[in-house]
Amino acid sequence: MIASPRLIVLRHRLLPLLLALLAALPLAARGQAEEAESVIVVGGDRYHPPYEFLDDEGQPAGYNVELTRAIAEVMGLEVRIELATWSEVRRGLESGEIDILQGMSYSEARTQAFDFAPPHAIVHQSIFARRGTPPVESLEALRGQEVIVQRGDIMHDFLLEQDLDIRPITTDTHADALRSLAAGQHDYALVANLPALYLSRELGLTNLEPVARPFSLRYGYAVRHGNADLLAQFSEGLAILKNTGRHQAIYDRWLGPLEQAEGIPWKRIGLVGAVLSALLLLVLGGIVVWNRMLKRQVAAHTEELRQRQQQLIQADKMASLGILVSGVAHEINNPSGLLLLNLPVLRDAYDDARPILEAHYREHGDFSFGGLPYSRMRDEIPPMLDEMLEGTQRIKRIVGDLKDFARQDSRDLDDALDLNQVARTATRLVDNSIRQATDHFATHYAAELPKVRGNTQRLEQVVINLVLNACQALEHRDQGIRLSTRHDPAVDRVLLEVADQGRGIPAEALNRLTDPFFTTRRECGGTGLGLSVSAGIVHEHGGELTFASRPGEGTTVTLSLPVGKPPPSANPRRRP
Repeated sequence: MIASPRLIVLRHRLLPLLLALLAALPLAARGQAEEAESVIVVGGDRYHPPYEFLDDEGQPAGYNVELTRAIAEVMGLEVRIELATWSEVRRGLESGEIDILQGMSYSEARTQAFDFAPPHAIVHQSIFARRGTPPVESLEALRGQEVIVQRGDIMHDFLLEQDLDIRPITTDTHADALRSLAAGQHDYALVANLPALYLSRELGLTNLEPVARPFSLRYGYAVRHGNADLLAQFSEGLAILKNTGRHQAIYDRWLGPLEQAEGIPWKRIGLVGAVLSALLLLVLGGIVVWNRMLKRQVAAHTEELRQRQQQLIQADKMASLGILVSGVAHEINNPSGLLLLNLPVLRDAYDDARPILEAHYREHGDFSFGGLPYSRMRDEIPPMLDEMLEGTQRIKRIVGDLKDFARQDSRDLDDALDLNQVARTATRLVDNSIRQATDHFATHYAAELPKVRGNTQRLEQVVINLVLNACQALEHRDQGIRLSTRHDPAVDRVLLEVADQGRGIPAEALNRLTDPFFTTRRECGGTGLGLSVSAGIVHEHGGELTFASRPGEGTTVTLSLPVGKPPPSANPRRRP
């Protein structure tokens, strides 16, 4: 059969097009493969809040997830975040199915299989127990006990590596470990502190509490050995985020006290929705007014929760510092006590021997005594012994002040105390900082200052904060600091003023100085907690802190306390 001319022409036109399509198919497939290879698979734990977890819609969320996406953005990387149980993602990294883990605790043993980027967080590991369980101080106390850990977690690795006679009980998630412990199963749980606190509150496990914190570990990105190029890209991206302040913003948003204090967002949203529904049924026409009132109440409650959370953190830090100071003070007391005992005996012995030495000097002339001529040493030894005794007594006073400051303070604010003595003790404790900051430190203590009611150690903490802030405000040693006390009979208050000649504070920042986490020295390591904690202590004592400052003209901080007992409004439970 002979094809028609029209069909022949059509064949000639379609044949080149079909050949071109067939040639393009391998190229398209190769492009898709290359595109798939360019996507970086980032693994993480599916239930490890607030670091990484799957939200209500099944999407990755949390601190690690937002940090990974920010690094991908600044470095121009395409990433796919996959969250599963920790043991699964760890096996995925080892097998090459996952390119990088966004959150893995560092240990020397793990460096044999993995490479680590600089850490982007520090994770504290805690021992959790049921309330009423005998307290423990370290892992050594867990010998013979059943301890719940997450499978493949750093604490699971540690228990397997160490010969501690501890039986590990493994679970897939931190939540499973806490639920088992709360249900009365096994003895303790060894888990990350922040996720455990977060999950205990979310799951309503009120019978659990942390009893010890044996480890603090570096936490960051990890890859298999040999994937140095990928690790370098993530390390460079993390450095960019840190230098631009974006990392700190992400950290504060997910791990800061504000986010912790706010609780689980969807619960509060549900509460707001329920209240709004009730208001709509009761007063439909007044919905806007009621909605605004509700928002104000939620904001006030959120602020109160944040302050309480930060007070707990600060109290934990102060307790740890107190234990350290008490131990150091005890060790210093032993040699200083020996010096105080022996130096008066040496001084008396020298006084008894001096007539004999003088007689020998008159009969035989000058002679060597301690490597120097006796004619010189007889005039220098007595003041040397006196100075040594005076220095030792000063050491004893400083150690006593440190032990008093570190002693667990009472919540009772009803002690009668002398603000002059509080100020003297505080300045002795920070004497070294003062001498490093300025050559011009002056004090003026008013005579016959009326007593105030309160807690000595906590007011010492306030004065220490004020003096240290003044030292840090100075720009050179020629600038000075003046601390003074006085009584204002017009308002029956005792005042303490700390005035410095430093850089001063801008007017727009004066009203925010006592806000938690507000600081004008962020670049120097300031946290913005010192004045906030001090303001809370002063408020408990019924007093107030006021600030007067101008840029370049220094700052004056005035602590005002009522004479006598703090007013009933002071709440001794609010501990910074």
